[in-house]
Amino acid sequence: MTGKPVALITGVGPGTGSALARRFAKGGYAVAMLARDGERLSALESELPDARAFVCDVSKEDEIAATVNQVTETMGAVEVFVHNAVGGAWGSFLEIDPKTLAMNFQVNTMALLHFAQALAPKMIEAGRGAIIVTGNTSAHRGKAYFAGFAPTKAAQRILAEAMARDLGPKGVHVAYVTIDAVIDVPWTRERFKDAPGDFFIKPAAIADEAWHVAHQDKSAWSFNVEIRPFGENW
Repeated sequence: MTGKPVALITGVGPGTGSALARRFAKGGYAVAMLARDGERLSALESELPDARAFVCDVSKEDEIAATVNQVTETMGAVEVFVHNAVGGAWGSFLEIDPKTLAMNFQVNTMALLHFAQALAPKMIEAGRGAIIVTGNTSAHRGKAYFAGFAPTKAAQRILAEAMARDLGPKGVHVAYVTIDAVIDVPWTRERFKDAPGDFFIKPAAIADEAWHVAHQDKSAWSFNVEIRPFGENW
């Protein structure tokens, strides 16, 4: 126990997840960082004060339960939960493997449910807390080639809204941050080689907005938050 508030972040990869961990650590949180890649987590753990790495496959309910227990026992009750882990796939409904859609549903939607059920009671008891979900445009529309992905993000957003309506009056803020952009990470730079720098959204900027939403005044809470580069055609 560090005496600091605790933030639990899923999907701590090289882009948005790492940026979120850095932002909350900078803001004075002890950060529980979850991902399947223990090696990458260890490198970030050594960089950030009071951050701890937890290897967890969020598609598995038993691993979620065990990890939440570890976090609360070693770090304390979680005040901010950011569900950033994502399962994605591309293809039309005729092309996708139904098992892929089911797996993405486990990561995007069911994991949110399992974590929220485990973490929200302590937040309700304390009368404060925040649950932030990072989403994308697929949560709002079903384009043809996103059939293996968009349905699960739409379900995720609706689940988050149901949670927000339930938890808000109890002092717990739930928000859905839609990232309507291509995130600036090495593989997207490679894919969009000719795109100007302003085409991409910076992971640190996403993290700043998630931080802001998690700390909004109770008199002005947001639920649907959309962020995009200034040049994005929407």
